[in-house]
Amino acid sequence: MSKFKYTEEKEKEFQNIASKYPKIDAMMLPALWLVQEQEGWVSPDAMVFVADKLNKTPIEVYEFATFYTMFNLKPIGTYHIELCKTLSCMIMGAQDLRRFIKDTIGIEPGQTSSDGKFHLSEVECQGACGGAPMIALNHTYHENLTVDKLKNILEECK
Repeated sequence: MSKFKYTEEKEKEFQNIASKYPKIDAMMLPALWLVQEQEGWVSPDAMVFVADKLNKTPIEVYEFATFYTMFNLKPIGTYHIELCKTLSCMIMGAQDLRRFIKDTIGIEPGQTSSDGKFHLSEVECQGACGGAPMIALNHTYHENLTVDKLKNILEECK
């Protein structure tokens, strides 16, 4: 039995989404998204909860969650910086943004700052190639970035 539970709001969302699926076990992706929206990450306890809801084994949920890189399997910072690492962004200066983040916040991809505020992930294309280089900050896109623009965005977070 899992200690994790959806909030009342997330449970309603789960039921609403589930009503659109012919089989409950097809709800793995939405169920894990709801966990991550609620907690910021997907804990082992939450995986047991999802397994129980979907009539799956915990290892099946674990395999699914570890396959998709968009699921955080450990707590991350308050501000999640997702830096695009694909060709358009790299050509347009994403490496300068990565260097600035390392020099000012002190983190590399996959790390969380010591104060717990920022987490940096390098991600595959986010579909904003025309606005390269770009980041998503807590799922909000910031395009056509320069180091100065990124500095201002990060200052607003402090």
